[in-house]
Amino acid sequence: MAAMASPVIKVAALSGSLRKGSYNTSLIRSAIELSKGAIEGIQIEHVQISTLPLLNTDLEKNGTYPPEIEAFRQKILGADSILFASPEYNYSVAAPLKNAIDWASRAPNVWAGKPAAILSAGGGFGGGRSQYHLRQIGVFLDLHFINKPEFFLNAFQPPSKFNSDGDLIDEETKNRLKEVLLSLKTFTLQLQGKN
Repeated sequence: MAAMASPVIKVAALSGSLRKGSYNTSLIRSAIELSKGAIEGIQIEHVQISTLPLLNTDLEKNGTYPPEIEAFRQKILGADSILFASPEYNYSVAAPLKNAIDWASRAPNVWAGKPAAILSAGGGFGGGRSQYHLRQIGVFLDLHFINKPEFFLNAFQPPSKFNSDGDLIDEETKNRLKEVLLSLKTFTLQLQGKN
């Protein structure tokens, strides 16, 4: 009898930075690369948020949303879990990410019940304060964040973490990223009752 194939976890990945050379977006690219080789059973899609209009409930008509918002909401709804790359702006979550979160929280809240993980890169504390605010937001949204490992990256502290193209090159950081993804996969399977 053939062994059953293990389920593939579909992960929607969102970067809170719209900057072309964003280190946070680079972390998502690296996570996608890891999911194609080093980690089996996880499929990550980078879901773009740059085209979403600012939250304005006047755009909702008879319980429907503009096409770009509805398409975004369907990506979140169809995902098994969420991977946030959350830069820190003024000790908190960046406006583009908060805007996307708010759109997907409109009725019906498509975040509800989903497992999630957070990555962040920046100076100082490596974006850590944004993660704590994002966790608070997640309580209301009914998101279930992994607790360990936490991933904060001071992108400017030697040795170099990224090359001139913005690709993650630091092996220790890649290993830490892999541990986050493995934890998210395990937690997702647990919440689905498959592990």
